[in-house]
Amino acid sequence: MRLALLNKQLSIRLSPQAGKSLLIPALILLAFTPLAQAQTPAAATPAPAAASAKPLATVDGKAIPALYGELVKHEMAQGQPESAELDERVRESLVNLELLSRAALAKGLDKEPHLAAAMDIRRKDQLAKAYLEDYVKAHPATDAEVQTIYDKAKTEPMEPEYKADHILVKTEAEAKKLIAELGSKKAKFEDLAKKYSKDPGSAKNGGALDWSNRHTFVPEFSDALAGLKKGEITKTPVKTQFGYHIIRLDDTRTAKLPPLDTVRTEIVKQIQQQRIRDAIAAVRTGAKIE
Repeated sequence: MRLALLNKQLSIRLSPQAGKSLLIPALILLAFTPLAQAQTPAAATPAPAAASAKPLATVDGKAIPALYGELVKHEMAQGQPESAELDERVRESLVNLELLSRAALAKGLDKEPHLAAAMDIRRKDQLAKAYLEDYVKAHPATDAEVQTIYDKAKTEPMEPEYKADHILVKTEAEAKKLIAELGSKKAKFEDLAKKYSKDPGSAKNGGALDWSNRHTFVPEFSDALAGLKKGEITKTPVKTQFGYHIIRLDDTRTAKLPPLDTVRTEIVKQIQQQRIRDAIAAVRTGAKIE
């Protein structure tokens, strides 16, 4: 059971290399035969090459920095091992990229409004991600902050957990028929679930669901579940986006706060999201926005 407080994470995530990915045009990559899939894990993003490193290639007197090769190799490798073939693919891709981009500039394509806008947005997006990554890194979550959030969570009431079973069918008529059979004691809930339920995850277990916070479920299911007493079955079908449910509540229990060590990572992520909000608020302060 995870605290509701710890579950409210924003969709923004900062990875160690956020803002550093490099998009390679598909037409360039498709010009080369893919390497055989290897079973080795993806390599970590390489350390930046030294500024004085030998250029990867020189095109009409203009050097392609070795750093470009390292970044592109990381994108192209996708878990492939180091090889001379991979190095050659990287080199040829960057040479093609250089020549094609020059050709586009020569035709003035960079002045085309939609392309110019897309390039500007992409650049700003990468800069923004880099800035947020740097801000979060410069303002790390402290042990005191983590402890404060955890201690606050301990003072808040915990949501109960529910142990329930359900039968999912396609039509309301079918659900009503099964409810009638259960009411007349003609069949057991588990047997009907195994025979008729369309939920592959629970049907084989007689409709049994794991212990869960009610908010794990869609609202209609959650509300119906919360309204049941121990051992009670819904008297009418519960309609959700998945179909019609017959729900039985087996038991409830009071959830316990997990040990700090098991939720520390989630608390740190929560603090990082606050750092991001702080950074955004700071740059907006004093800005004239109309």
